[in-house]
Amino acid sequence: MNADLHSHSTASDGALPPGDVVRRAAARGVEMLALTDHDQLDGLQEAREVAGETGTVLIDGVEISVTWRGVTLHVVGLGVDDGNPALRAGLEGVRSGRIERAREMGRSLERSGIPGSFEGALALARNPAMVSRTHFARYLAQCGRVAGTKDAFRHYLVPGRPGYVPHRWAQLADALCWIGDAGGRAVLAHPGRYALSASAMASLLAEFRGAGGSAIEVVTGSHSPDQYALFGALAIKHGLAASRGSDFHGPDEGAELGSLPALDPRLRPVWEGWEH
Repeated sequence: MNADLHSHSTASDGALPPGDVVRRAAARGVEMLALTDHDQLDGLQEAREVAGETGTVLIDGVEISVTWRGVTLHVVGLGVDDGNPALRAGLEGVRSGRIERAREMGRSLERSGIPGSFEGALALARNPAMVSRTHFARYLAQCGRVAGTKDAFRHYLVPGRPGYVPHRWAQLADALCWIGDAGGRAVLAHPGRYALSASAMASLLAEFRGAGGSAIEVVTGSHSPDQYALFGALAIKHGLAASRGSDFHGPDEGAELGSLPALDPRLRPVWEGWEH
């Protein structure tokens, strides 16, 4: 099963419209795709229509921004009902404040000698309410301040750098409750990206599972082969399923759709039972 259960479209910070994400996935041999836009469900209807044309199994998803012990985490919800009132209300609350955060990022970058970045990022966001660090990264690359989006994050958009502005997102228990209420499975996205000690990661996974979490994203675009093994072992240890997802945002922006290695056969796939 070539399953890719983490991807983004222009409904949040992806570079391609939802239908084009599905078409690209199908062309690359993806059999099961989840569209998981940040704190947003608006791309799912278009994705479903195109998935019907391509024969792709589409899993309705979302990626929720969470603050846990002062650290920003992402939780992917898979198989959610996009009409669920609790999920929709929760996501609306998470989205509020994004524009003001973006304005502050622009002010911070201007103080560092980069004027116009808020306007530049906003112009690149198809949905202005979802303007994000990724849009700032694209703007910084386009205007020649950095060589590419990865450099933009490294030099400007992470904690301790001039364009980073912290924001308090959803509580972990609330995000898991919304996903569960919408009939979905909660997946801890790209855990290797979080600056957590081994003991803090163990605490997070215990709390995550205890609050209804289902899986860890083991094979993902930002993980190394060593991290595949590490988080596979942690999935087994904590009784969690494993997920696989590129975290696709656009061509030439990280991992491609369907391009990653298969899960270790010893792991229990989060998509078990969704094959048809």
